[in-house]
Amino acid sequence: MGSLEVVLSSIFDQMGVDYILPPPNSQRTIELGVKYGPEFACFPLKTTLGNFIEALEAGADTLIMVSGRGPCRFGYYAETQRRILEEAGYDFRMYMLEFEPERIPDLLRKLRELKQGRSFLSLARAIKFAFAKAVLVDRLEKKALAQRWMDREKGATTRALKECYRMIREADTYASLRKVEREAFQLLESVPKEAREPVRIGIVGEFYLVLEPYFNLQVEEQLGNLGAYVERSVYLTDWLRPTGNNPVGGHSDAESDEAARPFLTHFVGGEGIRSVGHTVLYQRMGFDGVVHVMPFTCMPETIAKSILPRVSKELGIPVLSIVIDEMTGRAGVATRLEAFVDLARHRRKAKMRGERPQPVPGLL
Repeated sequence: MGSLEVVLSSIFDQMGVDYILPPPNSQRTIELGVKYGPEFACFPLKTTLGNFIEALEAGADTLIMVSGRGPCRFGYYAETQRRILEEAGYDFRMYMLEFEPERIPDLLRKLRELKQGRSFLSLARAIKFAFAKAVLVDRLEKKALAQRWMDREKGATTRALKECYRMIREADTYASLRKVEREAFQLLESVPKEAREPVRIGIVGEFYLVLEPYFNLQVEEQLGNLGAYVERSVYLTDWLRPTGNNPVGGHSDAESDEAARPFLTHFVGGEGIRSVGHTVLYQRMGFDGVVHVMPFTCMPETIAKSILPRVSKELGIPVLSIVIDEMTGRAGVATRLEAFVDLARHRRKAKMRGERPQPVPGLL
């Protein structure tokens, strides 16, 4: 899931625990997940199932997955995937980590087995160091989002960011991580740029698809290459930090929930209410449009998708909703994004000329 492997590999490296990274996400990952997964399951269930199969093929014997309870179906992925893989004949152990208060004793028992004789203190230190890496990754990704539209050569910022990931992954002390921080920001700053007039586009939606570029069809990079300054509602640290703060994005969950209140008054699972709330916040910040990404059949985002037309119409901000599954075509998404950025740019220029933009019809 995006840069999560940089964080998790750091924990295992610090603990001295052997692990296997599945191959990078690919079309084969999707094909494996679709082959074994239920037809109408959420798209992330299929893709992570494909990751598991590729990891097992590479020699893994133990799988780790977060689980929990609804209303979002994400909490049931682990048990569903365990049964699918067992029925398919794979031999493995699966640790389903639940972070509900009543499940803490069971969680500690599982962590005791997974840390393979290392102390809980060493585990805590490894997690703390890995989280420091996660914060740095998010800060670098935010900078990349803000500058990609200025690239003199398309793809230059993306290549520099990948090099930053490599540097962070290799850092094994706080001193080396501080050195990497300086060098990584210098590397991004050094990317040749051209001054242009951008449009400002926010990205909201289900956290997995917002964070995972391969499966969201590189929506961030596509928008940047089209000349858009991009911000997103979810960063990796939001998902890892259960406090409700948003240290990188800048808006807390409570602030987002309050912004959504005129349109949606209660939690509906996943990021549903925050997709609405962040759309409102982006409008208040003067953004020119919002792209909403969601997996096919995702229940919380389907609720958000049904509300966003009203948000778009009443607040006058264009919203493009992209529903993604294994059948979604990259070319079709690219065409829709290009048309959306053109619309946002046209409305922005109209505002700058003092003209009244055409009313937004609702969700596009």
